[in-house]
Amino acid sequence: MTHSNEQARDDLLERVRRLNEIGIALSAERDKPQLLEQILSNARALTGADAGSVYLLDSDRQELEFALVQNDTLRLHLGGTGDPVDGKLPPVPLHHPDGRPNDRLVVVWSVLNDRTANIEDVYREQEFDFSGTRDFDERTGYRTCSNLTVPLRNHEGNVIAALQLLNKTVDGGIRAFDEQDRDLARSLASQAAVALTNQRLIDELRELFDHFVQVIATAIDAKSPSTGAHCRRVPEATLLLAEAASESGDPAVRDFRFGPDDYYELRTAAWLHDCGKVVTPHHVMEKSTKLEGIFDRIDEIGDRVEVLARDHEIRQLREALARQPGGSEALQEVDRASAERREGLNQDLEFLRRSNTGGEFMTDEDIARIEALAHRHWTALDGTQRPLLDANEVRNLCIRRGTLNDEERGIMEGHMTVGMQMLEQLPFPRHLRRVPEYALGHHERMDGRGYPRGLTRDQLSIPARIMGIADVFEALTAPDRPYKKPMPLSQALTIMGRMVEDGHLDPDLFRVFVDEGVYRRYAEQQLDPRQIDEIDTDRLPGIRRP
Repeated sequence: MTHSNEQARDDLLERVRRLNEIGIALSAERDKPQLLEQILSNARALTGADAGSVYLLDSDRQELEFALVQNDTLRLHLGGTGDPVDGKLPPVPLHHPDGRPNDRLVVVWSVLNDRTANIEDVYREQEFDFSGTRDFDERTGYRTCSNLTVPLRNHEGNVIAALQLLNKTVDGGIRAFDEQDRDLARSLASQAAVALTNQRLIDELRELFDHFVQVIATAIDAKSPSTGAHCRRVPEATLLLAEAASESGDPAVRDFRFGPDDYYELRTAAWLHDCGKVVTPHHVMEKSTKLEGIFDRIDEIGDRVEVLARDHEIRQLREALARQPGGSEALQEVDRASAERREGLNQDLEFLRRSNTGGEFMTDEDIARIEALAHRHWTALDGTQRPLLDANEVRNLCIRRGTLNDEERGIMEGHMTVGMQMLEQLPFPRHLRRVPEYALGHHERMDGRGYPRGLTRDQLSIPARIMGIADVFEALTAPDRPYKKPMPLSQALTIMGRMVEDGHLDPDLFRVFVDEGVYRRYAEQQLDPRQIDEIDTDRLPGIRRP
């Protein structure tokens, strides 16, 4: 064997070895732009091509899209990790408007016929139309010569892309691609097709998973119109605070840094944070007032108060008639007494209506007043005397904060237990393994008095504590709750500051939330402009600066 033959053999073995290494690298790449870069760059390196392109087939539109273009001579790099291709190179249709194949273009011919084209000099080629190539050369001063076009087939045997290599360069001169170049390019194309197919399947599965997660959240939001788009907005607030914490110079989060995979994991957790509400009874989720069930019973109480007022007026009239003659003066006295009585009853009813909303904290005096009103009686149609408020109504109206009684609050908090059971049964892949931890932490408290596990601040990760702040902030500022007016930012942040002081929310992350202006960025995207007011952040409760 001569020295030149040995050198050729060694060169071929080296190219095959490199081809194997490329195949391994392609199978491990998960980023599509990087994958396309590897395919084209390695194909050019193996064959000595000065330039090349990758086309991706859009089977729905029946056209080839430029995904990547490289040209060393022109220092051109479009697509992949380079400048965007969009708008610079139009897609190539596979067929003419009348349905005829557009196979005078070599790349279309290669895709439609699943064959490799190896052309020594495009300017001498008669079978294909290279007028577009000549126009490009005229505009740029480039001289396209040799052309190697290879289709890429997936595991089902369908062409999904095309690889085109231009101008094999050896010792500064341009040559035609030889059989080894063709075979290596076809082998690389086969590996590239597998890698692209795997990437597409991964992307499609991820898209399916994302949409499935969002469908669950959308169903929960639809189940409770009064909570609006809570499950959609919490992820927005969560990611804004996570980004701010990751980029902040605050000493408390100096070591907290998030990458793309971390954000995806947290975003998934945020979408799933209330998944347990799928089993929460509708009447509990929708209880916007203390007396609401199938309907709001405050109107029933209003009817009873009206009966009380009329009963009193009737009694007064009977007494006046019994004192005749002098009936005129007696009737005036009845009218006066009835008006005073009705005014007092209207005040009592207005107090009950305010108490029913759950918007204010119930004091001991308020509760005593409700219990006293319960001892008043009205007469039903059957003549029986009934209390103005029954035991269930007294119990609900005496709820000190919010609209849920202890039993209903237990049912509502039970959504976290159900959520925990749901999420911990799911076989999350490694890059999503912390989704249950993050999602289940938003109702925990820093002092350990939260639920479902009663974890303390030290037992909660930063992302879980971030979700707690995002969940509270969204609930306070939601502009679409029918049972309360949209809360201005200053009021929401004041309440949150008090929750920090009460051991509910994380003080360090609340400081980042305020100092980095996260609340304002969220408000500009999600809230009614009338909710955005001026805030003296130095005077907010709960702000502890190092």
